[in-house]
Amino acid sequence: MSRRSRAREIVLQVLYQDDLNTDQPEDIRLRFMNARLNQDRSLVEFAEDLLAGVRRHRDAVDQHLEEIARNWKLSRMAATDRNVLRLGAYEILFTETPNRVVVNEAIELAKRYGTNNSSQFVNGVLDRLMNNQPPTKSDERPQTS
Repeated sequence: MSRRSRAREIVLQVLYQDDLNTDQPEDIRLRFMNARLNQDRSLVEFAEDLLAGVRRHRDAVDQHLEEIARNWKLSRMAATDRNVLRLGAYEILFTETPNRVVVNEAIELAKRYGTNNSSQFVNGVLDRLMNNQPPTKSDERPQTS
């Protein structure tokens, strides 16, 4: 597993906690990320940027996912799948990370944390999202590949 893959994995775990345990203090989540990423400053910053971006753009990300995930409401999805999709959709919509990298990373997270069907579901939704985007991403978006 690459260093950035590991950071995405930790961000997914924090997003999952955001979803299911909303009253947990933020400092606990940040200490968790630091500990799990072995205090690696550059990796922690990458993870913090991803987490902050998903949180900041959650409404827009969720709206895109609701439009793309035909016949699926986010509230009805498994929490793991929902948060893998949020992380992947954020990177597709708001970062310079190559879309194929994003989709591959999301598939691996879905395989590791989801059900037997999660990786296919995540792949299908993110592929539709990716194919509904303009061919080039905005220069205003931060790079997080």
